[in-house]
Amino acid sequence: MGKRTDYDTVIIGAGPGGYSAALRAAELGLRVAVVERDPTPGGTCLNRGCIPTKALITAARSVEQGRRAERYGIGMSVNAIDFGALRDYRRGTVRTVVEGLSGLLRFRGVDMIHGEARGLRRVPGSEADDMTYAVDVTPPDGDARGDTRTVTARHVVVATGSRPRPLPSIPFSQSVIDSDGALELDEFPDDVIIIGSGAIALEFASLWNAAGSRVTLLARKNGVLSNWDRRTSATMTRELKRRGIDVVTKTGVTAIDTGVNLGAVVHYEVANGKTSEEKSAAAQIVLVAIGRNPNTDAPWFDDLGLTRDTAGYLAVDGLGRTNVANVWAVGDVTGGYQLAHRAFEQGIAVAEAIAVAEAIAGLDPEPVREETIPRVVFSSPEAAAVGLTKAQAQADGRYADVAETIYPMLGNARTLMTGENGSVTVVSAVPSDDAAAPRIVVGVHMVGPEVNEIAGEAEQIIGNRIPLAKAARLIHPHPTFGEALGEALLKADGRPLHMR
Repeated sequence: MGKRTDYDTVIIGAGPGGYSAALRAAELGLRVAVVERDPTPGGTCLNRGCIPTKALITAARSVEQGRRAERYGIGMSVNAIDFGALRDYRRGTVRTVVEGLSGLLRFRGVDMIHGEARGLRRVPGSEADDMTYAVDVTPPDGDARGDTRTVTARHVVVATGSRPRPLPSIPFSQSVIDSDGALELDEFPDDVIIIGSGAIALEFASLWNAAGSRVTLLARKNGVLSNWDRRTSATMTRELKRRGIDVVTKTGVTAIDTGVNLGAVVHYEVANGKTSEEKSAAAQIVLVAIGRNPNTDAPWFDDLGLTRDTAGYLAVDGLGRTNVANVWAVGDVTGGYQLAHRAFEQGIAVAEAIAVAEAIAGLDPEPVREETIPRVVFSSPEAAAVGLTKAQAQADGRYADVAETIYPMLGNARTLMTGENGSVTVVSAVPSDDAAAPRIVVGVHMVGPEVNEIAGEAEQIIGNRIPLAKAARLIHPHPTFGEALGEALLKADGRPLHMR
C-alpha cells in the first residue's frame, strides 16, 4: 500500500454513499478523508431529505389519526399546530442523527475536510501501481480568501449526490419550490399544487393533505408511480383520491405565472385521446418534484475525462469503478435508483474493492444488485416494492412461466383495524436455464399501512433466491401487517389459507 500520499482514499461527498464508504474503508485500515461542503455530514438524506421529511410525516400522521379517531369511538380533535415546536422537533431529529454520524466518523479516524472540491487531477508521473491524485479543496463560501488546500490520495470516491430538477425554462422561486424549500416553509400551505408523481411528490402530498392543506397533484402519465407495478400505480392513485387529494393524470405543464406576492398559477394540458384540453390552477405554493439531476457538471469531471451518459450519470461497473483508474463513484451520480440505502450499500462495496486493490483484506466484494433494492414511499398509504414486475420478468430471458398473484390487504386483520386498503402482488417464475428448478419469487409489490417494514423480508426472499414453497412456509406473528405477505406467498404457492 502506498505511503507517500496524505490518504489512501479521499471521498468527495458525505452523503450515505460517501460516509458508508468512509466508515467501511477506515474499518479495513485505510487512511480516509471526506470532503464535504455542508457544515455537517449526511448529505441530502440526513439533512434535507429522508430524515427531516419522515419526521414531518410522523408528526402529520398523528394529526391524521386524531381526526380519524371517531371511527374507534374516541372523541378527539386537533385544535392547532404549533409550527415553531414542529420545526424544533424536525431540526432536533436531524441534529441527533447527524451528531451520531459525526461521532462515529471521528471514532473511526476519518478526517472531515469542510470545503468544496474545486479540482481533481492525476499527479504527473504517477501511473499504474503508484497512482496519485490531488484534490483541491476551497472554503464552501466560494473561496473569498483564496486559500486552497490540496490533499493527495491513491483512490478517490466521487459521491457528490444530486439536486432537484427544475421544469424546463421555469426556475425555482419563492412560489415555485423544490423539496428543500418545502422543508423550510414556516407553516403548512392552505393550498398547494404538486407537479410530479414519484416518491417525493406523494410524500409531500400525503403530508400536506394530512395537515389540512388542499392538494392538487399533476401526474404526467395515467397514474402516480407510473414506473412501478401497474396495480401499485392504480391502487395508490385511487387511495390518494379517496383521501381528498385531487390527482389529475395525463398532464403536461406549459407555464407557471408568479406574482410579487406568494402564489402561482399553473397552466397545463390534459391529454384526451388525440386531443388535449388547456387548464389552469392557482395555489399558494407550487412544488416541483419531477426528479433529481446528478452533481457531475463541475469542470474537473471533464478535465479528468470521466465518462458520463447524456443525463450526466457517471459510467461505472458493478463495483463502482469509473473509466479512470482508481476513481470510483457511488450514489446518485451513478444513475439507477436514487435511494439512500442503495448508495449506502454501494459505499460498502467500493470500500471493500479498494481494500482488495490495496492488498490489505482478503475480501470478495459483490456488486449491488439493482433488482434487490427495496423502494419505499412513505405516503398515506405507503408503497413498497422489491424486484421485477410481471412485464419485466416476462421480458427477462432468465425467467420462464412467469405468474402474478394478488392478495387484497383488506384480508389482513391489522389492515382491517386501520380502515385502510391496499394490495400485495407476488411475481414468481422458474429459472429459464433449468426447468426442473423450483419456482422462485422475483418481485413483490405492496400498497398499504406499514408496508415499509415488510420490504426487508421481501428483499431477503428475492435476494437469496429462496424457493417459493419454502418462502411460503415462513411463519408470521399474528396479528401483524406482515401476515399479508405470508398469505400472498401461500396463495402464489397454490395453497391459500384465509381466502378462496
